[in-house]
Amino acid sequence: MKCRKARLEDLNSLVLLFDEYRVFYGQKPNPEHAANFIRQRMENDESTIFVGENTKNKIIGFVQLYPLFSSTRLKRIWLLNDLFVDKNYRGKGVSKKLLECAKTLCKETSACELSLETQKSNSIANQLYEKANFSLDIEHNFYSWSNRE
Repeated sequence: MKCRKARLEDLNSLVLLFDEYRVFYGQKPNPEHAANFIRQRMENDESTIFVGENTKNKIIGFVQLYPLFSSTRLKRIWLLNDLFVDKNYRGKGVSKKLLECAKTLCKETSACELSLETQKSNSIANQLYEKANFSLDIEHNFYSWSNRE
């Protein structure tokens, strides 16, 4: 398995996985809107997406990262917002390889942190992040506000 930065020509293959990812988190399938969303992120350079490919160059997973900044540390932070692997390739090290690509981006851009959030009930993901040396923050409260107009 290899990991590389996604290109616009990957869009059709990437959208299939991205829409499966959205469905996994309770959203209704919508490949057209998913394609528009990913295309906009890529064209506007608003996120960095790495894809994992099998030996036949088929995209089997992806990780999407968004840039943030720390005012107190005066550095970039990368938010690992999305990580997903095709169900036929899970348990084969694809997620671990994608995380390594994300960590490399963090180092190459002199970012101070790679941050993520996952559901407490997602035990597989929580185990993955612990094995990948991510630290669980139990000292801070994270709040969110949703605009549901």
